[in-house]
Amino acid sequence: MTTHAPQAAHTVTLPGSLDEAVAALAAMPAAVPVAGGTDLMAAVNSGLLRPAGLVGLGRISEIRGWQYQDGHALLGAGLTHARMGRPDFAALIPALAAAARAAGPPQIRNAGTLGGNIASAAPTGDALPVLAALEATLVIAGPGGSRREIPVGHLLTGYEMLAPGELIGYVRVPLLHAPQTFLKATGRTGPGRATASVAVVLDPARRGVRCAVGAVAPMPLRPLDAERWVASLIDWDGERTLAPEACAAFGDYVAAACIPDPAPAPDGGEPGALPPAALHLRRTVATLARRALGRALA
Repeated sequence: MTTHAPQAAHTVTLPGSLDEAVAALAAMPAAVPVAGGTDLMAAVNSGLLRPAGLVGLGRISEIRGWQYQDGHALLGAGLTHARMGRPDFAALIPALAAAARAAGPPQIRNAGTLGGNIASAAPTGDALPVLAALEATLVIAGPGGSRREIPVGHLLTGYEMLAPGELIGYVRVPLLHAPQTFLKATGRTGPGRATASVAVVLDPARRGVRCAVGAVAPMPLRPLDAERWVASLIDWDGERTLAPEACAAFGDYVAAACIPDPAPAPDGGEPGALPPAALHLRRTVATLARRALGRALA
């Protein structure tokens, strides 16, 4: 990938460890960290960003793999979509592997990283609804070797932000050992940006269903009432099956929660109707949620 702004970055630093990268960012507050660069270079090429410096993360081997830790998987932020899409990773976290495989064409999957997907926080980021449904936490590396953890939802909603000199080092994901699915709809055939996406995760230990909807709002949405309602219908001690009508009702419940009807008029009149595009999006979300739940329970 080439850039039309070769003079944009005046300093390029290639640290060999996470702490060295943090130190480089602390020394150059105007520098921008870059891993795969799939979002960064698009912003540079379009003239939206002119970084004064770059801190390359590609040589930091410690964040390019994963390890098991107390019933969780500790995923390095440098994991590429291509790596997460492989069978061994899919056996660990199926929904995240499915999202990684759907992230785009091969050149994007080979370069794009998990940490970049989170830090960019684009509404269409495929990994984001999966991480929200899994209730993942982020391990943030800070100056002086410090580490702190925040829920992924706090960063995506802006409730907690990265401080100057901090980097997303790892993503801690609970290993539920239960079915989970990810589905997305795009505006064209083949890999592309999602117009809507849905992640559904079963949590038998808590007798719960977790669902997150992506691409329809600035951050993934959790329809909590729909989750609780459908979880109450599942026979967790039996075959965990639901009637097709219940799956369909769940899809409608999720869609209505994420794309609600217009509010009543201030004068007390009838609320206006949703525009055709919003109605189509609602039907898309309902279909994705119904199918995702059905596959998770199959």
